[in-house]
Amino acid sequence: MSNHQNEPREYDAVLGGQNLIPVNGAILGGISGLKSRLASPAVGVRITALSEALKYGEAGLDLIIQALHDESMQVEFAAYYLLKDRNEEKIQQHLQNYPPIFEFDVITVDNTGKENSRRKSFARFFPEYLGNGIVLEMVDLPGGTFMMGSAKNEEGRLDSQSPQHQVTVRGFFAGKYPITQAQWQAVMGNNPSGFPGKKRPVENVSWDDAIEFCGKLSLQTGKKYRLLSEAEWEYACRARTTTPFHFGETITPHLVNYNQYGPPYAKAPTGLLRRETTDVGSFPPNAFGLYDMHGNVAEWCSDTWHEDYNGAPTDGSSWETGTLRNTRVLRGGSFLCRAVACCSAYRVRELVDCGFTIMGFRVAVVFA
Repeated sequence: MSNHQNEPREYDAVLGGQNLIPVNGAILGGISGLKSRLASPAVGVRITALSEALKYGEAGLDLIIQALHDESMQVEFAAYYLLKDRNEEKIQQHLQNYPPIFEFDVITVDNTGKENSRRKSFARFFPEYLGNGIVLEMVDLPGGTFMMGSAKNEEGRLDSQSPQHQVTVRGFFAGKYPITQAQWQAVMGNNPSGFPGKKRPVENVSWDDAIEFCGKLSLQTGKKYRLLSEAEWEYACRARTTTPFHFGETITPHLVNYNQYGPPYAKAPTGLLRRETTDVGSFPPNAFGLYDMHGNVAEWCSDTWHEDYNGAPTDGSSWETGTLRNTRVLRGGSFLCRAVACCSAYRVRELVDCGFTIMGFRVAVVFA
């Protein structure tokens, strides 16, 4: 070990991810030390190393470009933002086919509805252009495994939400918002909604109507658009949470458009009913970057209704067996629903040809 304090120690360049690089530390570590830190299992170390990579010219840029394919989306995000404003042809070629990223706040609350955390997050998406400046934003959801249904001790639990069971969902793209009236108009050429507004969710649509929309959108775009399966919907709504709502133990009218005059959930206050839909994206999203998963409009899923989950698929697919093929699932609650009906696990049913002003939908698409 050196006796000179100003000389770098052998681990300064490799493990100094949380501190400033010591004098001459980068010289000893060099590009090799940088590569070592970018191979670290610690996400924070990799992100810090990326911010230093720009000091190493072309070699550093190459490492940042490689990080666009890192297993951690946090690292991908850091690499993307280091590169997105640079004009080098090589970088722009790599970014040309890279899905755009959007940033958002993820909020959680306690059982009184008081905010107890707020953090920055991000998600990838691709824009589907529908003409006349109308864009459908489809968010890239990673695959994963979750517990579907409600726990036995969850407030407001119904038998139809049981038994709680493990489901594995493959990655797919889901609409950032419920389908809006402008998007519906662009595809269908009409607007059935009772609460007009281009940015408001389309409503007053039946399951049959939603299926017809998906068919026409698929023909228009050349992609296979469809409704989310019920398992996909709950997975997308929860966004890796296990609480009754993706916000936490309850919801408030600052977070969700629902009937707050109804019985309170947990210890949240009461006293607000908007009586109509609101523009999509008016409230904070979940950790996947999806908006309005609770409240606003109830969302049609593809599945046939079953009274409980006994025999349900565990692969995220739509449950199409059974005798109630003319009765399908709705999820998420609505602006008229009390809080409990907006829970991640809450499910209701309706006939396929029924459409009311509380009913809307969002779409999914999968790339093989």
